[in-house]
Amino acid sequence: MIDGPYRGEVALVTGANKGIGLRIARRLGEVGMTVHLGARDQERGRAAERELRADGLDARFTRIDVTVQEEVEAAAERIGTEHGRLDVLVNNAGVVVEWGIPTAEITAEHMRAAFEVNVFGTVAVTNAFIPLLSRSANARVVNISSPLGSLSLLSDPENPISTRGLLPYSSSKAALNAVTLVYANALRGAGIKVNAANPGLVATDLNSRSPFSRGVLTPEQGAEVPVRLALLPEDGPTGSFRGSGDGDGSVDVVVPW
Repeated sequence: MIDGPYRGEVALVTGANKGIGLRIARRLGEVGMTVHLGARDQERGRAAERELRADGLDARFTRIDVTVQEEVEAAAERIGTEHGRLDVLVNNAGVVVEWGIPTAEITAEHMRAAFEVNVFGTVAVTNAFIPLLSRSANARVVNISSPLGSLSLLSDPENPISTRGLLPYSSSKAALNAVTLVYANALRGAGIKVNAANPGLVATDLNSRSPFSRGVLTPEQGAEVPVRLALLPEDGPTGSFRGSGDGDGSVDVVVPW
């Protein structure tokens, strides 16, 4: 039996069947949380559940496609019935739709596809779980963002971020950053902390078609910042954007909005 300050807490991680999401779920399970593995694919979700359970963790696959409202509501109902609250929500599910497509050829459909998951999906899930988060003594929401959504970095012609040209992804992550701040301000009084995390340039399926770099960090390293934000104490920050620094997982590195 795992003992410690997080024993008995309940977490939901979306997009948790692989990559950074699975590593985040593992780390939260290792400190004693019951972790719901949110995933669209039942086979992969069940496989991830078996993997973590084999190591003695309380992991539970929960089917959730963040773009399907009925599945979001069903996940909230299940977790509410089983636990009565949610302590940690990690909005990890995300997509890149534009690898290899020049900016001038990006269509409104590309934009809709990115926003559907990266922005609307995050809002749908967060909104559905606010009642359960409100019942936690120390609720934490972590939104997985990116410096590609930083207006400060995008507006700096000397910064490589400004040359990437990922219109749907960058704009959706910029919107996600605004969502993070508005939620943080609105939920501060309820004791719910909402922060954005930059996991760093991680080698995952998301980056498999990247013309720039598939990634230099492992998914385990990419999980460091999101996990530390998920484990914030009651007096921890809210409305912040924390990054990976040099890959050491330090949340003291502030990413500019």
